[in-house]
Amino acid sequence: MIKEDLKITENIADGTCRFFAKGRVDSNTADDLLENLENALNNGQKSIILDMSQVEYLSSIGIRVILKIFKQASEIGGTFNVERPSEIVRNVLGMVALKEMLVAQTGSAQTEFAQTEFINSN
Repeated sequence: MIKEDLKITENIADGTCRFFAKGRVDSNTADDLLENLENALNNGQKSIILDMSQVEYLSSIGIRVILKIFKQASEIGGTFNVERPSEIVRNVLGMVALKEMLVAQTGSAQTEFAQTEFINSN
């Protein structure tokens, strides 16, 4: 069996750390994504965007990573959003009722980031 890879690139500009993911986010690749996103938070980044326009598959483990980073960013007063989700990612997030909470809304001229405050139920 050939392991499907996930390519992750990072770009920091104007106080925002933007990650671009390409490939599959599943049990083989989710740890790599989590490590990259957590490193950004640990290095003081408070505005993180994950571009998922080229993600071909998103498993439940991938959803867990996204929620974990969303919560961690919220706890430090930061923001985390998914930007330009592929159709597959949009459908998966919609099925688990997370699309509106996590996906940045796109305006006609520029992206307006949907910033949702995480409410801790504890």
